[in-house]
Amino acid sequence: MKSLLNSHPANLVFAFALSLGLGMSASESASAQSLDDITLNVYKEETCGCCVGWIAHMDDRGFESTVFHPKDLYAVKDELGVLPKWQSCHTAVSKEGYLFEGHIPAKFISQFLASPPENALGLAVPGMPMGSPGMEIGDRFNSYDVILMKKDGTSEVYATIKTQAEQY
Repeated sequence: MKSLLNSHPANLVFAFALSLGLGMSASESASAQSLDDITLNVYKEETCGCCVGWIAHMDDRGFESTVFHPKDLYAVKDELGVLPKWQSCHTAVSKEGYLFEGHIPAKFISQFLASPPENALGLAVPGMPMGSPGMEIGDRFNSYDVILMKKDGTSEVYATIKTQAEQY
């Protein structure tokens, strides 16, 4: 499966879905995705409430989510190429095969999908920053970075979120 990381992202999603028995057809995996109709496959623990909050944040902003509860979530992350330093509580995969790890605000996923950077694997918000989408508790907030994950294992800061307002 890891050898698939070097192939086209849509092929990775198709192969991964087949390995999970999700039954996605080749034409579904290769079709273009409009920013007006973005569906994310979200992999999470069944009992994680903050993931449910993040999915609601995404759905409220026009995304659709299909949720999966794999027996070994960290094996899924490993197979997809999400390095431990980037990990959070859930992983979302776009139809094109881009990965979105953790509590990333919808506006940055939309921005990313409109113009994916060269060599991009996806975006991550490592850990679970207080006040990020799905991690809201009153007005408590910790600033955090959205990380651009690259296929070669390197990364860089994609955006820095200093206030709650900057997320929306």
